[in-house]
Amino acid sequence: MAKVKIIETALRDAHQSLIATRMRTEDMVPILQDMDKVGYFSLEAWGGATFDTCIRFLNEDPWERLRVFKENLKNTPIQMLLRGQNLVGYKHYADDVVEEFVAKSYENGVDIFRIFDALNDIRNMQTAIKTAKDVGGYVQGTISYTISPVHTIDTYVEFAKQLEELDCDAITIKDMAGLITPSMARDLITALKDEVSLDVNLHSHCTSGMTLMSYEAAIEAGVDMLDTAISPFSGGTSQPPTESVVAALQGTKYDTGINLESLTPVKEYFVELDEKYKALLDPLSSKVDADVLLYQVPGGMLSNLVSQLKQQDAIDKYDDVLDEIPKVREDLGYPPLVTPTSQIVGVQAVMNVLTGERYSNITKEVKDYLRGLYGKPPAPINQDLYKKANGDEEPVTGRPADLLEPELPEARKKLEDEKLMNKEEDLLTYVLYPTVAEKFLKGEAVAEEIPEPNKIEYAPTSIPTSYDVEVDGETFNVKVLPTGYMEMEPASEKIKGSVEGGLQAAMQGMIVKLKVNKGDKVEIGDTVAVLEAMKMENDVKSDKAGEVTDIFISEGDTVEKDEVLMVIK
Repeated sequence: MAKVKIIETALRDAHQSLIATRMRTEDMVPILQDMDKVGYFSLEAWGGATFDTCIRFLNEDPWERLRVFKENLKNTPIQMLLRGQNLVGYKHYADDVVEEFVAKSYENGVDIFRIFDALNDIRNMQTAIKTAKDVGGYVQGTISYTISPVHTIDTYVEFAKQLEELDCDAITIKDMAGLITPSMARDLITALKDEVSLDVNLHSHCTSGMTLMSYEAAIEAGVDMLDTAISPFSGGTSQPPTESVVAALQGTKYDTGINLESLTPVKEYFVELDEKYKALLDPLSSKVDADVLLYQVPGGMLSNLVSQLKQQDAIDKYDDVLDEIPKVREDLGYPPLVTPTSQIVGVQAVMNVLTGERYSNITKEVKDYLRGLYGKPPAPINQDLYKKANGDEEPVTGRPADLLEPELPEARKKLEDEKLMNKEEDLLTYVLYPTVAEKFLKGEAVAEEIPEPNKIEYAPTSIPTSYDVEVDGETFNVKVLPTGYMEMEPASEKIKGSVEGGLQAAMQGMIVKLKVNKGDKVEIGDTVAVLEAMKMENDVKSDKAGEVTDIFISEGDTVEKDEVLMVIK
């Protein structure tokens, strides 16, 4: 029996799961050379939500992060998480984007590509896998593990065989919610080792509290690789602690080959980081919650769900949303809850709860999912919901990406015309996240401040957190935010409360499209704007028929819940 190899997740999944991916590059670099000496199989350090977070919240270039990692890691491969045709975004991209992104990722430092599809639809993984292999990468073909009436050991084994046929180097079981039981880990890995000739890797989270037992069962069944996180960033919605797994296997036939003493400087460094980022760690993300077996929310989704509900001033609806998630998931044909389907299901569940009426507002992503634009759902979808979302429009049955025209030429022309492209990678950044990336590439992005531990306070409702302040004769609305900075905008541009004919925002978010002008006539249900909230696009619909007499928003504006967007009379 070969030794068990360890994949360290502290630089990606661990902080994505616990602190909503907010760890900065400058806080990772000082420990890289010590981590390089440990003897890990790889360091998972890129991909997943890190790309989005870098440009959206940290004002960092994710490509520069990758290059800095490569400069400091001479012995240990860099691993990334890639969402198949979704890459590191939340929708399908054209093949030209996938091919260029994978090639540039390898060129800038990625050695190992963990490639998955949220629906386990092999068609959505083919281009990424082929490109990664063509450029010289090592590919972990990945099974998105979940529990449902249609997910069985036989279906997982058949999918693994398809991945082997695509020339993958290993099979990863991606248990993103910590659902796998010891008996299932043993039976599934035994079946995979019997039926597939590739190494098998198990990735799980500690949310349910049984993951170390499942890891032990996996080891006995012959697993080749395990994902772990250095102890200060382990447990809860993250992975099991690296030190514990290494110590438990020392002196056995499964010995990892890692010296515990080599982990000490890594642990001590991350203890300091844990203190620095403590205010971002929500208690809900750090505790064992066996109810995950019921609502099946993965680690990264859970911490982001908490963050998003706080942003919408609706954390009191947390339990209601958790109850709603399995219902939405069943309506959508039991997709595994992993990005982007975790966001698609989660945001729709939030919408259903916040609006008080299920599916009164159906997100664009849910409509596209129902049509088959994300791939084939594991089970039949709710046909009544399909009709409500898409009417008589025919569903897509072919490979979704075949419907997409090449995206790079048009995007290149726009960036070159506006002089926003300083390097080839900027083109990819823009194509992946046009609205956010444009602001980032223009130098207009601002990094969030890290709240100081023990000083973050949420003001009680009796104390105002919004003030009108006069500066040099101009009045500004000042909001005191829990992140430690103030936002100032002309007070006249923010209108909240009851206004005759006013159309209010149902939630906080960014206006990505404005679809009407003053003087336009609209009917009830017409889409007048598109609001990006919780990383999903939501249609803002007119609640009355009439004429648009005033518009208080522009594309790119951030709006608050209940803010008046326009007047329709």
